[in-house]
Formats: sequence, structure tokens, C-alpha cells
Amino acid sequence: MSVAVVNIKTIPDVEGGRKLYKLHDLSDKEVANVMFYKRRQETENSEFLRLHLHRICSIAITVRDDSDFRYISLGDEASSEAELIQALYDAIDHYRPTLLSWDGSNFDLPVLHYRSLVHGLTAPAYWSEDDEAISPDLKDMLAGFSPDADVPLDEFACLLGFPGAMLISADKVWDTYRHAGLQQLRDACVSEALNTYLVYLRFQLFLGQLNQHQYDTECQLVRFSLEQAQSTPANEFLSAWSV
Repeated sequence: MSVAVVNIKTIPDVEGGRKLYKLHDLSDKEVANVMFYKRRQETENSEFLRLHLHRICSIAITVRDDSDFRYISLGDEASSEAELIQALYDAIDHYRPTLLSWDGSNFDLPVLHYRSLVHGLTAPAYWSEDDEAISPDLKDMLAGFSPDADVPLDEFACLLGFPGAMLISADKVWDTYRHAGLQQLRDACVSEALNTYLVYLRFQLFLGQLNQHQYDTECQLVRFSLEQAQSTPANEFLSAWSV
């Protein structure tokens, strides 16, 4: 059986904002500002948009099957949102994994569901009752399903010796996208998926599903895979990973 971590990065769905709020004469930046303003009015202090108004701009997965470990940044900078989501569903259909996430039940998966319907996509393998694809959420499990007990991935991963500080917080994604471009978000998406998988390995050690030797071997497999990849996100992750 394979295990996969899924992570997404999102930006405001400015086309959706134009449609909903009749803002056809405004720029993307201006439409996003209106969307944030309306959200602040609803919540009094938060600009975090409702999930159906997020547009997925990056998806990264890690996959551990019987033979190997790999990370995959789906699509490329020119891929549409629909292409990214379909690539994820194709990967699920291929690997038939148990999906893991960090805060996936509250964010990643609902966003995927809403955006899939927006684009009219189909994903029968994802919803099959015979699969275990609906995701265990590590954040929820570690917090005992108490919202008051959850912790941010970047800080917790850092405490465990992983490169949590490389992550981009949700409130910085839009500014990063506008000023630094999509590649930085794609790299951060990979980093978050890798951190989540490594936290999962530590959790498996805690549960007794892995002994210390097995845990060390799994971590070394991740290191080896990143060394072989010779990509920017892999090299940066390795450089920041404590020995």
C-alpha cells in the first residue's frame, strides 16, 4: 500500500470575484483587494477568504510505495488550475494511496472539492468506497481533534529538526505570488509536503508502527531521494534539514 501527502497553495480567485461582485473594470490586484475588504467586513479582522474563492496555483505530493519515495510538483508554471487538480486525481488513480495532509480536512480537501466542481472535473477513484483516499489529517489527529490544541506546521516541524521555517504562511501567499512569482510558491508547496511526510514518520515511530531503525531508514530514503533529484527545492530542503 502506498502513502501520499498532498499540499496545495492558493491565491484569490479573481475571476470568481469579478463575477460575484461585478468588478469587470478592475485589475486583478484591485479585485483581490475588494475580496479581502469584503471578508474583513464579514469577520471583523480576517482577510482569509471563504474556501470556494481560493484558486489553486500549486499542488505538491510525496509518495511512498513499496519500492521508493518521491516528491512531485504537479504541472508547471503554465498549468491551469483544472490541469493541476486533474493531475492530482490522475496520481491518486495511479498510486491508489492513503492520502495524508496537514490541515487538509479544514482547507486542502474542501478547496479541491469546490474547485473540482467549478471546473466540472471527475474523480471516481478519489471517491471510491474501496479506497482510503479521503485524507487522515495529521494536524487534527495530533491535536486530538481540538481546534484549541492545534499547532502550525512550520513551528512544529522545526522543533522536530525539519526545515519548517522554509514554509510560506497563508497570509503571505498572495503577496509572494505578485512580487516573487509562482515558482517560489511551487517550491514552498514541495517543502510543506516534505515536512508533513517527515512529521508523519515521527508519528509512526510514536505509534510503534516503525521502530527506531525503520524510522532512521525511512528518513535516509527521503534524503537519498532529494539528493538524487538535484532540484532547487530539494537542495534547499536538504541544506536546512538538521543532521
